[in-house]
Amino acid sequence: MIELKTARDIEGIQNSANIAIAAFQAIAKVIKPGISTKYLDGVAEDAIRSMGGRPAFLGYEGFPGTICISINEEVIHGIPSKRIIQDTDLVSIDLGVDLDGYYSDCARTFCMKNAKKDAIKLADITEKCLHLAIEQCYPGNRVRDISKAIDKLATENGYGIVREYCGHGVGFNLHEEPQVSNYKGAPGGSTRLREGMVLAIEPMINMGTHRIDHLDDDWTVVTADNSVSAHFEHTIAITSGGPVVLTEGR
Repeated sequence: MIELKTARDIEGIQNSANIAIAAFQAIAKVIKPGISTKYLDGVAEDAIRSMGGRPAFLGYEGFPGTICISINEEVIHGIPSKRIIQDTDLVSIDLGVDLDGYYSDCARTFCMKNAKKDAIKLADITEKCLHLAIEQCYPGNRVRDISKAIDKLATENGYGIVREYCGHGVGFNLHEEPQVSNYKGAPGGSTRLREGMVLAIEPMINMGTHRIDHLDDDWTVVTADNSVSAHFEHTIAITSGGPVVLTEGR
């Protein structure tokens, strides 16, 4: 069931999103080659807790970190560890915040200073896919309009679109209905967008195949052909005037 949010609810989600924004700002200040993914996890947790929030991912279905941190061929759900970031890496970070029962969710891919040009292009196109998707978030449109916008740009560039994972409703819980797939023709695309819906839209785009595998840690998702992947996400409120990006400042 899709739970619509009131103006007061959206204000609460915005307050949660403000903490997510601050956590990403803290990460952006320190992320660089030579530091561990575990260190970044601590930076994010400290930022979230210092503002009265709770890391929504930590302990979620047993996940052991505040952030999901996925590097290069890792698509999503990478576990923070002693792994050291290299100067050629693409580093995708996903985080969620719970503030007084209101949830926000966002992700960003960081390109290290010596990342390859084709990897930087992938990150750029993936972020553009997100912005094109957001432009579809008007009452009366359908979920498939979001999916088609992402699919068109990614496909034009020859990229693979992850199908097994997708965006989702958010706000009262970390994951809510509806599912928001990133490829055209996905199930559930006929769902009508309505004022009061809050969505986490998150294209996950691979340089090669759309197919994925899972590592033995039971969390990390990787590309089946070891090609590089990128991931961007915003929490969006659908209002009578169109989309409001609640995590815009990250």
